[in-house]
Amino acid sequence: MSTSRGLQEPSFLILTSLAREPQHGYGIITDVERISQGDVRLRAGTLYAALDRLQAEGLIAEDREEIVDGRLRRYYRLTGEGGVRLAEEAARLQRNARAAVTRLRAHQSGGAA
Repeated sequence: MSTSRGLQEPSFLILTSLAREPQHGYGIITDVERISQGDVRLRAGTLYAALDRLQAEGLIAEDREEIVDGRLRRYYRLTGEGGVRLAEEAARLQRNARAAVTRLRAHQSGGAA
């Protein structure tokens, strides 16, 4: 298990988006909004700063580039290391959520957990 700190929500959602298939920036933005049910709406500047950081950490990599309507479209993919990190983070979040639910139930019933 990694000892690194938890991922910020936008980074977690970007990795989640790329776990399905390689995507370009706009595809990631729309997928993150869909995954988060509209709670997270990435701006282009935020997205590309996060992509640069995730790439520098080895969690994502450039997959390919193509020209669409005269504009360059760069696709990113999840790396093996990125998949491991995403799985670790998902497990950490699940553990924390279980602890919160257990304690809330105890609190609501007047007991201690």
